Amino acid sequence: MLKKSALWIITLVILASMILSACGGDAAPEAPAEEAAPAEEAAPAEEAAPVAEDGGCAATTLADGDYARVYELADYEAMQDCTMAFAGNPDIADLNGQIGNNPELLPVEERVPAEPLVVVPYEAIGQYGGTFHATSNATESGTSDFLAVRHVNFVRYSDDYVTIEPNIAKSWDWNDDFTEVTFHLREGHKWSDGEPFTSADVAFWMNDIVLNTDIYENTPSWVQFGDGTMSVEAIDDTTVKFVFPVPTPGIVSFFATSFRQPFQPKHFFDKKVADGMDFVDAVTLYYGLSDWTDVPSPLLSGEADDVKPTLESHILVEENTEGRHFVANPYFFMVDTAGNQLPYINEQDEIYVPDAEVRNLKITNGEVDYKVQSISIIDYPLYKDHEADGDYTVDLGSGVGSNLFYGFNLTHEDEGLREIFNDLRFRQAMSIAIDRDEIVELIYLGQAEPMQASPADGNTVNFVTAEHQNAFIEYDLDGANALLDEMGLVDVDGDGLRERADGSALVLELQYSTQSGPAQLQELIKSYWDAAGIATTLKEVTSDEYRERGTTNGADVVTWLYDATAGPVIVLDTAMLLPPFGYAFNPGVAYLWEQWVASDGAEGVEPPADVLELYDLVAEFLQYPLGSAESDAVGEKIVDIHVDNLLKIGIAGNIQMPIIHTNRLQNFGPYAVVAYDYYRVYPMIPAEWYFSE
Repeated sequence: MLKKSALWIITLVILASMILSACGGDAAPEAPAEEAAPAEEAAPAEEAAPVAEDGGCAATTLADGDYARVYELADYEAMQDCTMAFAGNPDIADLNGQIGNNPELLPVEERVPAEPLVVVPYEAIGQYGGTFHATSNATESGTSDFLAVRHVNFVRYSDDYVTIEPNIAKSWDWNDDFTEVTFHLREGHKWSDGEPFTSADVAFWMNDIVLNTDIYENTPSWVQFGDGTMSVEAIDDTTVKFVFPVPTPGIVSFFATSFRQPFQPKHFFDKKVADGMDFVDAVTLYYGLSDWTDVPSPLLSGEADDVKPTLESHILVEENTEGRHFVANPYFFMVDTAGNQLPYINEQDEIYVPDAEVRNLKITNGEVDYKVQSISIIDYPLYKDHEADGDYTVDLGSGVGSNLFYGFNLTHEDEGLREIFNDLRFRQAMSIAIDRDEIVELIYLGQAEPMQASPADGNTVNFVTAEHQNAFIEYDLDGANALLDEMGLVDVDGDGLRERADGSALVLELQYSTQSGPAQLQELIKSYWDAAGIATTLKEVTSDEYRERGTTNGADVVTWLYDATAGPVIVLDTAMLLPPFGYAFNPGVAYLWEQWVASDGAEGVEPPADVLELYDLVAEFLQYPLGSAESDAVGEKIVDIHVDNLLKIGIAGNIQMPIIHTNRLQNFGPYAVVAYDYYRVYPMIPAEWYFSE
């Protein structure tokens, strides 16, 4: 289980990353990885990756000694006293042929940047080939697990979840007051179509897309700081500066964890405009306003020759209503220590499986190569029972941001329900009506602890106290009934269920998606609330349906995993700290409060005074480095307001979550934390994964 005493030092590393020019070689050495489980049946042999010829660099792995995970090329060559020779995937020309509008390939020496990122593999220099099989729930549901396999950004967290490492950027440096950070890109880095990737692509993302009011009517909150907006300046081709109106020390951590990629292929959109396409239409079609890189693409409508370039390890080449297909990026910027261009795996297949039972069947049949999202600890015995049959391994990892919550719609359109939900006694009653000990045993198989919800995960910050975690979690049905009686919510007609104070029916509709948690848990919650006399109906819906209802202020109750709460996330992303206390993929509970603030009181509903205080507190919190005394003091005040008001009701924390991977998948690494907040498997550098023979 992830230790608080270890993870809180993430704050010190964030500070170090701001002060140092991160060159990769300064990362802490990693321990040797555990030996991977052997495959029971050998996969068809793939052609082995060529090893650099004499005069190249040694094929070093983390198992060989005291090495960092990644190096810049010049640093690695100097350390090893070698000159790296590059080699490529023997199938890359055929794979490139599947990328509809890609030109013929350059030699590997010209495809790899002049300054590639050198990855020290966990176990072995891999071999090329194979198809990676993944499942998601739907086009934009349960997809982040697989998207993270090929994801890139300026930086990433290492597998210690503390160290920030170079990725797209080779280094970065801050000014003295954390109002300017400069990223240094890689000389010779190219998009997947061979066109140069430069600082102009970063400035284009910000200036032409994000700040374009024809695209975003309202400037997104994630580029606004204090009373202003961050700006982006391309200094030269490989240098780009971000400038902030107030100290913003969390931006590097944000880029290490966010799915938002702060770069777009300017040349691609320029060509669309030159060909007569309206720029806004092009951005809407090829970018998607959610900034989610798995939004439906033109390929879904059959434009197979119209592939948008990427910097990711694999590029989307085919899409339909049942799934997607990807091939290796022939211009990917990473190499292994022998000079072999990554990724090793040739192709990726993603299929949509909305039904949880069917997903489990595919997993236990060995049809899925890796899975952590949309599976639950409750099915851990099932996965263990079929390990040998499916030729896979299932482990457990710490589920940061996995405390499932229930939040009542505090700005409900039904003013009667709004009044009830805003009565703190109601929220207290509904919390203590829940038997968390029973849930931990039945749903989490004892692999969790009863815990109240908090907008900051206590394993990743210093300021969440035991009092916060234990507030209103003791099961007390008599106490719940007393609070509800005190509110005047009594059983008028003698059916055992309470009516509103005016005698009208009181019924909560609890819609849920199994992506957030098992149906069995929802059944238990219904039984607890029914026992307290609050009639509750259950309805399972798709994730998209759930999100549509929640984000349009139509839900009675919202329930999801309390993600976006890890320290590295909340230092910049305030979604869970401020109204509506949610975002597009995890709806909140106070949309009319947000509307009131955004309109300066012209629309919506005025929030309570302590909620309004959160705006000043959060603005102050963002200006301090995480882990500093100032940050901790303000952070504790923020959590006080959330927990004292039970803005969300939590169930359990320190949850262990299943991690499944096929035994053929090598260089998998010591996967320790299951967390959307660290962007799933992104810290593990999946480009080094390969299939054994």
